[in-house]
Amino acid sequence: MANRFGVLLRDARRRAGLTQDELAARSGVGVRTIRRLETGSGTDPRVGTVTLLADALDVTPDERRNLLAAADGKQPRQEPPEPAPSPTAAGPAPVEGEARSVPAPGGLPAVPPEVSEAADHLARVMAARLRRAEELRRVHDPFPLPVRWRQAPEHLADHWDNICRVPAGVTAAPLDLSGEVGDIASAYRRVPSRRLVVLGRAGSGKTVLALRFVLDTLAAREPGGAVPVIFDIGSWDPTATPLRTWLVERLQRDQPGLAAAAPGGATLAAVLVDTGRVLPVLDGFDEIAEGLHRPALETLNSLSTPLVLTSRFAEYQRAVTVVDVLTSAAVVELTDLTPDDLAGYLPRTARRGTADGGSGTTWDAVLSALRDPDNAEASPPANLAAVLTTPLMVGLARTVYSDSRDRDPTDLLDATRFPTPRAVEEHLLDTFVPTVYGGQAASARDGGTRRSWEVDRVRRWLGFLADDLDRRGTGDLEWWRMGGSLRRSSRVLLVAAFACVAAALVDWLVFSPVNALVSGTPLHGHVVLVDGLVIGPVVGVPFGLLYLLVVVRRGRMPEPTRVRVRLLDRSGRQPGFRRKVVARFAAGVLGGVVAGVGYALAATVVKVLSPNWTYAVDAGVLVRVTLVDAGVYALVFGLACGVVLALAAVLEAPANLTTATSPGDLLAANRATALRLACGLALALALAIAFGGFAAIGAVQAIADPLPWDLHWNLETGLLLGLMGGMSAGLAYIVTFTAWGQWLLFTRFRLPLVGRLPWAVNALLDDAYRRGVLRRSGAVYQFRHARLQEHLAKAYRAGR
Repeated sequence: MANRFGVLLRDARRRAGLTQDELAARSGVGVRTIRRLETGSGTDPRVGTVTLLADALDVTPDERRNLLAAADGKQPRQEPPEPAPSPTAAGPAPVEGEARSVPAPGGLPAVPPEVSEAADHLARVMAARLRRAEELRRVHDPFPLPVRWRQAPEHLADHWDNICRVPAGVTAAPLDLSGEVGDIASAYRRVPSRRLVVLGRAGSGKTVLALRFVLDTLAAREPGGAVPVIFDIGSWDPTATPLRTWLVERLQRDQPGLAAAAPGGATLAAVLVDTGRVLPVLDGFDEIAEGLHRPALETLNSLSTPLVLTSRFAEYQRAVTVVDVLTSAAVVELTDLTPDDLAGYLPRTARRGTADGGSGTTWDAVLSALRDPDNAEASPPANLAAVLTTPLMVGLARTVYSDSRDRDPTDLLDATRFPTPRAVEEHLLDTFVPTVYGGQAASARDGGTRRSWEVDRVRRWLGFLADDLDRRGTGDLEWWRMGGSLRRSSRVLLVAAFACVAAALVDWLVFSPVNALVSGTPLHGHVVLVDGLVIGPVVGVPFGLLYLLVVVRRGRMPEPTRVRVRLLDRSGRQPGFRRKVVARFAAGVLGGVVAGVGYALAATVVKVLSPNWTYAVDAGVLVRVTLVDAGVYALVFGLACGVVLALAAVLEAPANLTTATSPGDLLAANRATALRLACGLALALALAIAFGGFAAIGAVQAIADPLPWDLHWNLETGLLLGLMGGMSAGLAYIVTFTAWGQWLLFTRFRLPLVGRLPWAVNALLDDAYRRGVLRRSGAVYQFRHARLQEHLAKAYRAGR
């Protein structure tokens, strides 16, 4: 039957004037499945698949019967997952009138195999990550809360004619998109424009619904198809960065392998976005900075990109009032949980048995009061009833009271203690952290072990992090930006001080002993001491200056390095490769020249103080010699540093697709990369100084007059100078230009030193994630909810 069905399907598609890609976009059936069906190489199609194809082709009743008869009603035996066989799932919208509807825009363009494989890898990563997120949120423990939605008020949505993409003169009938959490993916597929807005108040379950949408959509995805990806849109500045650029940057941040070059030169992330193989799920429109909602909505309206957008109701309504609705987007609104929902859920989260030995649970009295407030023994539970209508507050109540043996939820009915709904919410938020860091809630549900922390200290540390995020206007806790809370002047001084100390230690512990051993001259303590003290600023000042000019003035902390060294391979070169090499060379020359001049001054000071000094020269000659030395060392160090940094840029290539993407893994990978890069730079710089000195000395001797002492340069001198310069510059480079070095200096040293964070910063973040205080979004942490971040930040500022 397959061959006959394929012939009928191909004829109907050609009569409709559609390509296979266009039919795939209209029907929601994968283009590979359509290709197999038309060629007869696949198994017999499902009835639901035939219905989707027939709806998309708008065939006559007779043609529909012929298609169904040819398919013979058999279910496939080994066919990849198809979309749910709903007659309305992703097909054209019902219309009033005789004209045919026009569903979603055309299909995905063909791409090279590398891009398709990258999309499949991204899909697997997203599925694994979001399943883990559901586990840590205990979404399925014991079962998901019944999040429901209904149609939003009409003034917040576009015309149904635009949503359904019907031709001019045709009127589209409204779609019934109401449903529950398990229906979100099928509801989206019923929207022909593939643009959906989900509204709800704080804590109403928008993010959990986004998780479920992505997982359900991935379950029905065809290989090579679009991958739904959640983007926390709160950090987007539409006035500074186009949406397309921002999406690509976020993909490359969270999936370093997507920074690799695709055929044609663009990165894999860029190609995935440009070819529609990324379906953006933009979570948190309300969290965009105040004043940017208008340009954000205007930007989204200028695009026809399929997307899902979540927002708090009030913020979206204000933006729509000022600008316009989101073009072609259907809008749904999450509804409140009911007392019956609570009665079905909360008792199953608590232990059996009550304090008086009854067979119920600790929630029975509370639930009875909520369901029948007129007969409640305690005061009317209006405040509690108003609070326990969102999954966030129900989840907090479950943690505080179901997971704790020493708390009684009937306390929540006390109207004297909690006179307003806000008081109840603040109590739950305030009690959440002490609960998860103590008692039974601290047991490792994931099978791991957890550290013991003092609750008060944890609250202060988390409060500092929340306050820092609030001041920066973001919810992304990026480990490489945590040091940005320090003043710019403090950061510059710390970088310069570290470079000074590193260079001095290298001089004292390595250069001076090796020099004495090679030259056969005795060590003089005061000379060695002075040598280190003057050499320190020679390295520290240039690196402090470079840090000020290259990093601080740019206003951004160094990003994590997502590269690995690879020789003789041009395939990984990214756009802007030549510009990057030139910029590295220029920065290296600048730093080397400053260091060379400083080293000449330091060398003169040390020589004058040395007991071996036997030259009798006046101050004028000494200054002249110092200036000549400065020119020599500036030339040597400048060219050596420029060549070495440019060479490092040439040898860099993007990480592969299997690179880990959790915050801890990215930190570990960046640490390894920074150390390898520093070692490589140190060795290359040592060799460049050693052999570059011969050319520089020859040039100076050819044009300079005779000097009071000989300018000589041999391999021994060059290697000693190169050893000191390479080791000092390598250490300084780490803390100046790498994200891991900045993390080490500011977050792992400075912030714990002043009590803002513990010395075990990584352990704190990972433990908070496992306890459900933090969540992961790709390579960054976030607080479990914006309300929790706001509460902790407010408490930190109040107690400071």
